[in-house]
Amino acid sequence: MTFGEKLKKARKEAGLSQEQFAEKMSVSRSAIAKWETEVSHS
Repeated sequence: MTFGEKLKKARKEAGLSQEQFAEKMSVSRSAIAKWETEVSHS
């Protein structure tokens, strides 16, 4: 499981939208979207 997949799972389990999560993390919603969809380079 990639970081993005773990992040998305944790966010959904917390019942937060990307917008809400971004606000709590003090980052943009686009940053959250990028992190969640980032392809693993392993």
